[in-house]
Amino acid sequence: LLARQLHAFDRGWRERHEREENVRAAFRVLPDAEIQISGRRVLVVDDVYTTGATVRAVAKALKRGGAGAVDVLTFARVLPGDFRPDESATI
Repeated sequence: LLARQLHAFDRGWRERHEREENVRAAFRVLPDAEIQISGRRVLVVDDVYTTGATVRAVAKALKRGGAGAVDVLTFARVLPGDFRPDESATI
């Protein structure tokens, strides 16, 4: 349903505003998909919710493409204290 129209850099451990800017206009609804989503509820599935920048950008693109509503399902959530990697940790 969606295409990435801009190549976003690795979002890794960036600050919230950097992540938002990175994906702001990164997605668009494919022309053939507009008919499929027009007025319908769409479920976005994402693996990890860090700042919400990606799901917000995707939801905005889907709404611009005609979706009636957008819901989001994620499998993991990064908590604020977990946002930076522990530099002293060894693997």
